[in-house]
Amino acid sequence: MADQSTGPVPPAGAGTATADPMALIDSRAGWPTVAATFVSTFTVFGVNYSFGAFFKPMADEFGSSRSSTALVFSITTFLYFLFGVATGRIADKIGPRKVLAVGAVAMVLGLLATSRVQSIEVGYVTYAIGVGIGVACAYVPMVAAVGGWFNTKRTNALGLAVAGIGVGTLIMAPLAERLIDAYGWRTTYVILAVGAGVLMTLALLGANPPPRPANAAPPPSILGVVRASRDFWVLYASMFLMTLVLFVPFVFMGDYLKQRDVAGTAGWLIGTIGICSVIGRLGFGVIARRWSLMGLYRGCYLVVGASFGLWIAAGSSYGLLLVYAVVLGVSYGGFIALSPAVAAIIFGPVGLGGILGLLYTGAGIGGLVGPPLMGALIDGLGYTPTLLIAAALGIGSGLVLLLLSPDTRAHRA
Repeated sequence: MADQSTGPVPPAGAGTATADPMALIDSRAGWPTVAATFVSTFTVFGVNYSFGAFFKPMADEFGSSRSSTALVFSITTFLYFLFGVATGRIADKIGPRKVLAVGAVAMVLGLLATSRVQSIEVGYVTYAIGVGIGVACAYVPMVAAVGGWFNTKRTNALGLAVAGIGVGTLIMAPLAERLIDAYGWRTTYVILAVGAGVLMTLALLGANPPPRPANAAPPPSILGVVRASRDFWVLYASMFLMTLVLFVPFVFMGDYLKQRDVAGTAGWLIGTIGICSVIGRLGFGVIARRWSLMGLYRGCYLVVGASFGLWIAAGSSYGLLLVYAVVLGVSYGGFIALSPAVAAIIFGPVGLGGILGLLYTGAGIGGLVGPPLMGALIDGLGYTPTLLIAAALGIGSGLVLLLLSPDTRAHRA
């Protein structure tokens, strides 16, 4: 299949190419890209969100604090959202396949290099750059491509596509724990590198650019769109506040269980967040067609914030921590699935990759600051006060969305 921004070659068996590429919108020709996005997000986020399993053994070997060890995850999060500005814009012009191929190579090399580091500081470079580029190339460009393939089916298609994040988290987090127990964290990174290379190569087969008219205008200026849209900055601020706290369980849950002497593994809790996020992604994609899209989006943010209260109430009860994981997972999956649809409604599908990339830098900054900040607060205050702060910030991220324009707040999918 040709990887050109002027439109895809119809899949084998579809007959001759249609004279109007836009007739392919909402057709079955877009579903291979949905499948490819599922596989690519399964891979890169499954690897990245399994970092909690590596947190304790890496900290023990290098003698690093919670805050400095969490920086590995934080810098990675910042870089993949920062690089997403470029990868989204490039994919708008040349299609997602070549961009995804670069991400596959970067992730494999980054994981292999991390398996050989002798200090946590070198790990900041190898892991953050390798995995950061991998996620940046596999997420924003692929999600934007799915958004361009669909109109009336967009929320459902996006929900299925990004469900890969949840399934990857479900499988990879407990798998990484088992592999580390059996082979050590260094060999586990080598195994993940090989698996990531295979899966991302498979994803390349379906990474088709969305159809565009032969005489389509170039994507609009990103900065022009941003300057003209107050709603952009509201979404930006909300994402920043949310990602200050979103990754706390992914990074610190294993440490929390050990400190509280809780019987149970962090891998299964993170995996529960992952599988429940799939339910959120699919479920909210369906009900968004019948309810206010922005109301659901805002509600997901508020519930994520409130879920930290469940974590506090759970204390040393593994069963209640599972309840927390379910609530967080469903609400987290909901806003991840709905955010590209919200952006497509406000800014339109043309040039969506570049817009999403710039919008997600707010999440990147929050992801950079949040885990080490929370680690420092845990070191200084303990878990309960830190989780109260996390709850307040999460709820605040939902309240910020009340500042969106009335037309946007009332929009349905």
